[in-house]
Amino acid sequence: MCTGKCSRCIAVTLYPLALISIICNIVLFFPGGDIKYAKDGHITEEVKYMGGLVGGGLMVLLPALYIHLTGTQGCCGNRCGMFLSIAFAAVGVAGALYSFSVAVLGLQNGPLCKVLLIWTTPFKNSDRNYLTDDTWWGSCTEPKNIVQFNIGLFATLLATSSLEVILCAIQMINGLFGCLCGTCTDKGPL
Repeated sequence: MCTGKCSRCIAVTLYPLALISIICNIVLFFPGGDIKYAKDGHITEEVKYMGGLVGGGLMVLLPALYIHLTGTQGCCGNRCGMFLSIAFAAVGVAGALYSFSVAVLGLQNGPLCKVLLIWTTPFKNSDRNYLTDDTWWGSCTEPKNIVQFNIGLFATLLATSSLEVILCAIQMINGLFGCLCGTCTDKGPL
């Protein structure tokens, strides 16, 4: 496979991953589909960092658009375009790593929830691991099923950002080959 086709494949794969990251981050603002928690400020701290929206979303989507252009013939499908795709892919790696870090923190600290009458993060800095001990999830009385909600969405962000890091790193290598060897555009018969 030539470097131009590889760029197109990577970009087409990055589009849905960036979209999933953006959607997951937006949904995390509305636990249980209710806006009252966002209005009252009862949102998990890591959601406010917007790792999925900014990092895994926009910082990956913009490089994906450019990387897609390097796979086509024309102004970006040349050695200089492939060189620039290395820098754009590096921005994608940085964004995906930010999303990954925020997702890890979100899973490690657990959700902000109401325990008895107090809003707190009951699983943060705890000796017990709430991810493996689901009997402890009942301590969160509001929002309903917040633990499962946070685990599902932060785990999705973790998976998508991992794939984004891998794909952007592959594009950096592909861009290097495209810069050194060319983009294998069809030159016709000799």
